[in-house]
Amino acid sequence: MAAAGVHRALIGGIVGRPDAGAESIVASGGYEDDEDLGDVIIYTGQGGRNPETGRQVAHQSFTRGNAALVTSCLRGIPVRVVRGSTNAGYTYAGLFRVDEYWMEQGRAGFQICRFRMVAEEEAGEDRVTPPQPAKRIATTVLRIVRDTKVSQQVKALNDFTCQVCGTRLMCVGGPYAEGAHIRPLGKPHNGPDVLENLLCLCANHHVLFDHGGFVIDEGYLVLGLGEPTPLLGMTKPGQQFLAYHRSLWQQTSILTSENSLMLVKEWEE
Repeated sequence: MAAAGVHRALIGGIVGRPDAGAESIVASGGYEDDEDLGDVIIYTGQGGRNPETGRQVAHQSFTRGNAALVTSCLRGIPVRVVRGSTNAGYTYAGLFRVDEYWMEQGRAGFQICRFRMVAEEEAGEDRVTPPQPAKRIATTVLRIVRDTKVSQQVKALNDFTCQVCGTRLMCVGGPYAEGAHIRPLGKPHNGPDVLENLLCLCANHHVLFDHGGFVIDEGYLVLGLGEPTPLLGMTKPGQQFLAYHRSLWQQTSILTSENSLMLVKEWEE
């Protein structure tokens, strides 16, 4: 794979830079928490593993290759995926997008970086091809369907006003807000599409919430955006969903000033 330019590193599961994104990863089951579901891979980031025993012996952080995968997620950069092992050989599996990332406690009890990788269509959106009549074929798919009625309900109950900053965006067609799921719907989270699992947020705070920019504590205080502020609005989400979201982000050092300085230094270098 290295000779072919698919994965340039002879040793190391992630190739990339924090400022440019990840080029490629190897999904070889080297980490005990990895899950390969076919078109979806729940990938464990790098770091904290004993190379001799393969056991996780320390916490991970969103730095180095893990930071590169975060950049790929935020910028929508596809990543080449290689499957296999030293014994069975390696196969190029195609392009995957980093759909989501978070921090959680792994099987060994240490905090690990997790990435939900989803296979791209065979023809990428950026490929330029001559105009052709669109093909229409009958297919059966299994996907998460977001209940727009529930999303509309949480927005209406909060008068389309962000529950974090109090902003009410008014467009030509009326007010605009977004329904943000607290426990994500897709695997491996499998959150329910119910009112108690939703917040009404502006677009900015929806992105920040999904990517660990802030959490909400047991007293409905917003933490991570400066001074703690109370959650606004007419609805209060379920404590079990807020606790799940905190479990993904509260333990990661991405919310600390020390880690922020370290990330800035790494980007500058």
